[in-house]
Amino acid sequence: MRAPIGSFDHARPAPECLDELTTPVANAVRHWRGSVPAERFVYVDTDPEIADTAVFVEHYGPELLDQSANCVVVSGKRGGESSLAACLVLSGTRVDVNGVVRRQLGARKASFAPMDTATGETGMEYGGITPIGLPEEWPVLVDAAVLDVPYVLVGSGRRRGKLIVPGKAFAELPGAVVIEGLGVAAG
Repeated sequence: MRAPIGSFDHARPAPECLDELTTPVANAVRHWRGSVPAERFVYVDTDPEIADTAVFVEHYGPELLDQSANCVVVSGKRGGESSLAACLVLSGTRVDVNGVVRRQLGARKASFAPMDTATGETGMEYGGITPIGLPEEWPVLVDAAVLDVPYVLVGSGRRRGKLIVPGKAFAELPGAVVIEGLGVAAG
């Protein structure tokens, strides 16, 4: 099979690669009920040493920067309460944590969650966190621009491998909240 974007040596429908995914991601793919069939989710095998976006696009092609998204875990705090959420933005942007995220979560303070919290709460590896398979009670804040990309490259739950998913599918994730302006220009 040829991946719908990029030049990857190994690409297969994600439902055929459940053993390559972390348990929460595999379960989400296995039980997916969105309007885009899970068979259109593609798993591509990639080198875990180059999983970070800048190095990844340098190796696999600069055009992937406009076709990939990063998923980050954020923590919102208000009073003595804290909550976790995920944010999905195109890779060429950064998450507006102190503005859009803080307001959306109704928090006095919002920040990126510590790595051990992000990996422990998601069951995924740092550098491979994906919005597919996150805890269902979490809000998943999705920048509206992600939905406009025909196919989006995201993590697979591990540093090895990526998923390529039709952009519009992210609006159908459990807890998805589509937000204009969640991702802002980097720099």
